[in-house]
Amino acid sequence: MKKILVIDDNPDNVFLLQDRLEREGFEVIKAYSGETGIQRAVEDKPDLILLDIMMPDISGFDVCKTLTAHPETKLIPIILLTALTEADNIKEGLLAGAFDYIKKPFNKVELIARINSAVRFSETNKILLEIEKIKTYAATVVTANHEIKQPLTLINLSTAAIRREISKEDLDKSVILKRIEFIENAAKEIINVLDKLGSIKKPVITPWVNDLNLIDLKSEEGPKLPN
Repeated sequence: MKKILVIDDNPDNVFLLQDRLEREGFEVIKAYSGETGIQRAVEDKPDLILLDIMMPDISGFDVCKTLTAHPETKLIPIILLTALTEADNIKEGLLAGAFDYIKKPFNKVELIARINSAVRFSETNKILLEIEKIKTYAATVVTANHEIKQPLTLINLSTAAIRREISKEDLDKSVILKRIEFIENAAKEIINVLDKLGSIKKPVITPWVNDLNLIDLKSEEGPKLPN
């Protein structure tokens, strides 16, 4: 069941919207002030927000700006409910980050149609986000494999060389120490690669070969993978 957060300081408006939305199969979350609405949006992660503009504590415009800037709510579409019909008011709402607006008093058919459109937009955003996560994960695996394979190979070869050396009667410590140095340097390379992958905030993905992608470890934006 899709969740819709209704933010409106007028209880009658909230009751009317709740009745209509629940008849359409939506779960309704209620907030009677801008501040409470922001809190409920962050806590409940609704699929859509219906936001009144004219509220006494915080205007709908400011609530919209706050929610569209917050990392946990920025992808939730917001529909403004407004009696303001001037073009400048509508423009201000859209510039604040609103997905759409509905003029009061609203028509039931138009209301539900616009809500369904916004919910579909929200679902598409979620799908695209999941696809990006999968692409980033795949690129991370390919990058790690590509960058770590050579030092791991060097570690294996050095380990084999040490085993051969210690099996000899006349053991040459200098050979063993040289191989240990190779292993230490290879281990440092692996740690360096893992540190870079773990510190990237905005991965820059670049094409490699055979439709595989790599994460650019030299990019300044440096990978923290999406949650």
